[in-house]
Parts: sequence; structure tokens; C-alpha cells
Amino acid sequence: MGKVTLQGKVIIPGAAQGKALVSNEPLSFWGGYNWKTGEIIDRRHMLSGAVAKDKILAVPFTRGSSTTTAVLLEAIRAKTAPAAILTTDTDFFFALASVVADELYASPLPLVALAPEDFSRLKTDDAIQITTAGIVTITR
Repeated sequence: MGKVTLQGKVIIPGAAQGKALVSNEPLSFWGGYNWKTGEIIDRRHMLSGAVAKDKILAVPFTRGSSTTTAVLLEAIRAKTAPAAILTTDTDFFFALASVVADELYASPLPLVALAPEDFSRLKTDDAIQITTAGIVTITR
């Protein structure tokens, strides 16, 4: 078992920890995420059937429309959202959901962008800890 420390770009600050749920495919929350349960329901997606609730969800970016923001916001309200999201760049749909969740529910969702080569080091079931400074520690 070893530790790897990465420095990410903070999009929405916050500390989080949990098991990683990693995909190299983008994810649409509209029709792809059940906000009532936290399950990924897009049956064509590699994470289909997995539950992202309380996990560190790592997807390179969203796919689809701005309705991702609405679905993620509902998941935050219902407490079925991931603990944090790791991406490869600024994702405005994820960021907007987090900003609105902070305003409405005082519950922002941490969002950190990693360089693509660092993102590729993530594996499902890694133990991940994220600091408010964007430091991502992976324990295997």
C-alpha cells in the first residue's frame, strides 16, 4: 500500500474523503444519474449501476446539457451526491451546482481539476482525501 499526492486546481474549495469512483468517460447527469439514490443509471456508461453517493467521483467532464446542474443540485439537497468531484478541467455545470447548493443549502460540493496525466493515475476504490487547497492524496 502506498500514497500518492497530487496538486489539483481548486474550482470549488472544500475538504472531502472517500473511495474513488473513476471513469475516463464523461457523464451526463441528465438521464445518467438518479438523484434519489446516487446511482449512475446511464446503461451505456462504464459506471452503470455504481452508486456515487459519498464517493469521490472522478470523471473528465460532463456530457450533455446544463440540466446536469439541476440534477446534481437535487442530489446535493437529497444527500445522494458524491462527496467531491475530480475532473480534468473547469466544468461549469458541476461548479454552478456547487455554488447554488452553497447558497441554498450551505452545502457546496468540492470540485478539483487535475492535470490529465494525474487524473489517469486514479483508480476506482482508491482511498482519496482532498484538502481545501486542492491537494489530492491517494492511498492504495
